[in-house]
Amino acid sequence: MTPDEQTGDQNSEQTCLLIYDGECRLCVSTKQKLEQAGVGQAGSDVRFLPYQSDEAKRALGQKYCLGRPDMAFLVRPSGEVHQGLDAFLPLVPSLPGGRLLLWCLRIPLAKRLAEWGYGMIARHRYRLFGAARSSRSQG
Repeated sequence: MTPDEQTGDQNSEQTCLLIYDGECRLCVSTKQKLEQAGVGQAGSDVRFLPYQSDEAKRALGQKYCLGRPDMAFLVRPSGEVHQGLDAFLPLVPSLPGGRLLLWCLRIPLAKRLAEWGYGMIARHRYRLFGAARSSRSQG
């Protein structure tokens, strides 16, 4: 194995997987906005996977259920899985205003309100935003 191949293997082992609903218009749009901000691009420590992929099914293991997911998931290289709002928190510092948002979320009431808001939107996302045009082309 060449040194470049070894480096590539180390990078893939250190990459978090952000698993999103590839059939949800809001989820696909959010993924695209995160990519525009540099998340999930080459050199990033995050890779996006649609929930509907075989790789997401393997990464989530027992947490995977058939049908539409209730929330997004972040799978760390260690196998630790964060879900819902907590899946996005590691990404926030790289976004404009992200450090301020994280500081605000240290306040317990603010975090509970953010979690409640995430849950409400996640539960009603298809009714509010609709389905993505082509989930097969998302990846």
